[in-house]
Amino acid sequence: MSSTEPAFAPPANVLPKVTPVRVAEGERLRSVRLQGMTLTVRSRPPAREGLPPALYVHGLGGSSRNWSALMPLVDDIVDNEAVDLPGFGDSPPPDDGDYSVTGHARAVIRYLDASGRGPVHLVGNSLGGAITTRVAAVRPDLVRTLTLISPALPELRVQRTAVPTALLALPGVAALFTRYTKGWTAEQRVRGVTALCYGDPTRVTPEGFRNAVEEMERRLRLPYFWDAMARSARGIVNAYTLGGQHALWRQAERVLAPTLLVYGGRDQLIGFRMARKAARTFRDSRLVTLPDAGHVAMMEYPETVAGAFRDLLAEPAARGTAESASAGS
Repeated sequence: MSSTEPAFAPPANVLPKVTPVRVAEGERLRSVRLQGMTLTVRSRPPAREGLPPALYVHGLGGSSRNWSALMPLVDDIVDNEAVDLPGFGDSPPPDDGDYSVTGHARAVIRYLDASGRGPVHLVGNSLGGAITTRVAAVRPDLVRTLTLISPALPELRVQRTAVPTALLALPGVAALFTRYTKGWTAEQRVRGVTALCYGDPTRVTPEGFRNAVEEMERRLRLPYFWDAMARSARGIVNAYTLGGQHALWRQAERVLAPTLLVYGGRDQLIGFRMARKAARTFRDSRLVTLPDAGHVAMMEYPETVAGAFRDLLAEPAARGTAESASAGS
């Protein structure tokens, strides 16, 4: 993001009243004030005390609700928390307007440092995959294992279906799109997002669709919604062009934590062909491919993702990393 571009972050006292954020049964929400930002954290109590912590990071346009299907399937092996990144979900924009991958990674690091929960089993989807890769590379002390679901790592040939999302990064496009889609209903928008992100949109239940429409209606009332989307999209594009030690693939090579990679064969945003490159790049990786899944496998096939996550945590390498990290903390 250009340092000369003014940040748009409306004061809290001028934000419109919106409907409350939906909380699934057993979940809790809380706000955490950190340096330069406030994060909303979604959690659910673990099945028993003493379980290792896990932290989930959503993708572009998502929220902590993206993990509500997965968390109850693993709450007997980890203590689950999911964050709303700054400007998304129920988290207000960051004070400095920084929506870069580094800025979002800084938010995750600040939360882990402040909460004292690290090292955690860190899980990211899409943009969240790029963010958590950066966190694992620069702060290995905070990460026990890393799970990446369709991570937004640089591709030489971007899929045509991903181009409209990338175009949000261009100045003025978000405002233009907002005017063009002014007449679209929340239902139309959700159907479009579902068709783009799911391998099989029919897997969305009627209740899930209603909840998504409710959340979309809420987001569209937030004056900073499109600004957060555009700036975060720009952050991904900028991260794709970085070279040297800050390049995402270079940072992937530096990740020490055991890493689970999950790719969907029907992903329209992240090329399925990138799965093999990722498996070669992360030094201690295991790859799970889901031929029928789209971009959000943890929502579309939560049981399969939960099973792969359980297998990761059961491996001696993962347990050894956790013990070493705990000893050094």
